[in-house]
Amino acid sequence: MGSGTIEKCYREYDGFVVTHGTDTMAYTTAALSYLIQNSPKPVVVTGSQKSMANNDTDAKRNLIHSFLYAADPDSHDVSLVFDGKVILGTRARKERSKSYNAFASVDYPETAVIRNRKIIRYLPPKQYMYGAEPVFYHKLEPRILLLTLIPGMDTVVLDRLQAEEYRALICQSFGMGGLPGGSEGALAKAMGNWLSSGRSILMMTQVPYEGSDMSVYQVGKELKDQYPVLEAYNMTLEAAVTKMMWVLGETNDPYRIRELFYRTVQYDLIQ
Repeated sequence: MGSGTIEKCYREYDGFVVTHGTDTMAYTTAALSYLIQNSPKPVVVTGSQKSMANNDTDAKRNLIHSFLYAADPDSHDVSLVFDGKVILGTRARKERSKSYNAFASVDYPETAVIRNRKIIRYLPPKQYMYGAEPVFYHKLEPRILLLTLIPGMDTVVLDRLQAEEYRALICQSFGMGGLPGGSEGALAKAMGNWLSSGRSILMMTQVPYEGSDMSVYQVGKELKDQYPVLEAYNMTLEAAVTKMMWVLGETNDPYRIRELFYRTVQYDLIQ
């Protein structure tokens, strides 16, 4: 089931449960958060670490919890339900490859837990007026490149990638953000060439929690002062990637790209 199917059937049902493989579930949940915005009806994504055929499968419990949550009148928007936890679609990340508690909510509280088939909400549910309608979007731009910096990386990688048909570069840097060599270094100049070709750059950290703040250190502040790069702050990688896909599916205009990216969607960006 994709967002198009949900849009087509939206008026016929009170909620939706989407089953999905766990490897890319966080990406799909984040993408649905951008494609289906301000939904009074819940869209729940779930799956399992072990096959339904296994005696010790977690699939049955996750499905039961997902339907319980989707049927509750206080549930709204896109969420991931897994191992008794309810996580906002823009805040989920898979952290374990085998354990049942595979997913975590990054830098934001779980919105609820499900215990003994009861929903215990940690945060008050979002309120929607009667008759409110969601906003559906229909396009994601897949030509996004993720580049993770490592010590000693040669800038030739960016020079060679300029010939490719990428629309945006997401650069995972170190610590609080910034680039080795600062704004005058070879890597920054290569990024300047990338930007001058009309493409976008989003800077974020490799550190899993607490996000980036490029204004803290000179190597980051100078880069943002000199080049019109975007910064992901405390967004998850999954949210940052899919948000760039959504934004670039909507516009090519640099000012509009910046405006849409910094528009908070379901608590994806907290500054």
